[in-house]
Amino acid sequence: MGDSFGPVRDHTDDGGSGSGDGDGPGTAASVPRQEPIRVLVVDDHALFRRGLEIVLAQEEDIQVVGEAGDGAEAVDKAADLLPDIVLMDVRMPKRGGIEACTSIKEVAPSAKIIMLTISDEEADLYDAIKAGATGYLLKEISTDEVATAIRAVADGQSQISPSMASKLLTEFKSMIQRTDERRLVPAPRLTDRELEVLKLVATGMNNRDIAKELFISENTVKNHVRNILEKLQLHSRMEAVVYAMREKILEIR
Repeated sequence: MGDSFGPVRDHTDDGGSGSGDGDGPGTAASVPRQEPIRVLVVDDHALFRRGLEIVLAQEEDIQVVGEAGDGAEAVDKAADLLPDIVLMDVRMPKRGGIEACTSIKEVAPSAKIIMLTISDEEADLYDAIKAGATGYLLKEISTDEVATAIRAVADGQSQISPSMASKLLTEFKSMIQRTDERRLVPAPRLTDRELEVLKLVATGMNNRDIAKELFISENTVKNHVRNILEKLQLHSRMEAVVYAMREKILEIR
């Protein structure tokens, strides 16, 4: 189980950890801690949870204090155990990891959440970060890198798998370029309903939830989202959210 993740990858250089000291990977472990980092492992596959527990048990400065099989159980365990780090999958039955993030931050405010997932979708990355996650790692990483990421996040850094960070950088660079090209053109005006939809998109709602919130059909929501993207000359929901924040249409904490 210990070799099931894949090759070692460096997250700190690509993820923009913001540590500001310019040191290479592994510096997070350079400052000794008085107590071990207490970790809660959350994944719907029991074998995967057990594998992580075995791997992390080899680290003297990391202690697995509990495990959970879904987001709902994770919230209960986090409230009871108050871990330093929650290592959690994105997609699980009953309650997914992203949805659980917000609740975990409420019941255990000091806990830092690392999403460990197979999902390389930008929307999941954005939603996870917005929900309070400090790290987003793909399960292709090595077992050693899991421990390194836990130490880094515990010491205040952010960790994002290089491939995901690259996608974000590419998307934002492209968006900035298109924004500069449109700088002299007045911003298109969205209808009141389109603004409502945009604000709900920015909160992480999917089309079905938006439809329920606004008492309209899911197909109507899809049409509104398409119109918003066309009017703003954007290519994704994530770009629309960034646009909304930049233009002060919506401020997200």
